[in-house]
Amino acid sequence: MKRNSRLLLALHALSHMAYGTNEAQTSAEIADHAGTNPVVVRRVVGKLRAAGLLTSERGHSGGWRLVRDIQQSTLADVYAALGESLIASDPGPETNVCAVARALDTRVIYIVKEIENSSVARLSQTTIADVQKTTSQDTSHAH
Repeated sequence: MKRNSRLLLALHALSHMAYGTNEAQTSAEIADHAGTNPVVVRRVVGKLRAAGLLTSERGHSGGWRLVRDIQQSTLADVYAALGESLIASDPGPETNVCAVARALDTRVIYIVKEIENSSVARLSQTTIADVQKTTSQDTSHAH
């Protein structure tokens, strides 16, 4: 399965912010840590702001800050904020006239939705604090 890079970027950004600093982080700083472009960061963290996970401040000392306690924010919250699917999306309008293909599509969609629900349930069991703790234990990978 292809990794969802927006989810990983969002988790990376939130984990860095959870390291205990009260200073706002700019999109450029987050991009530098994550090895991506600040424009990509702004798109992702903008969704986190809209979901109430982050706030943004303008000006010289501006940037992005955590809003919610990292003990209360789960990976499922981040996933939901991004509005994307880890597995796959629905195939779209029905164009196949073959009964076997339609039955197969219906069954596969059902299974994929079950997998998606199971994934979200699992993500809801892990908080940003859990990720931050794991990251703190291996500071050799921190930027």
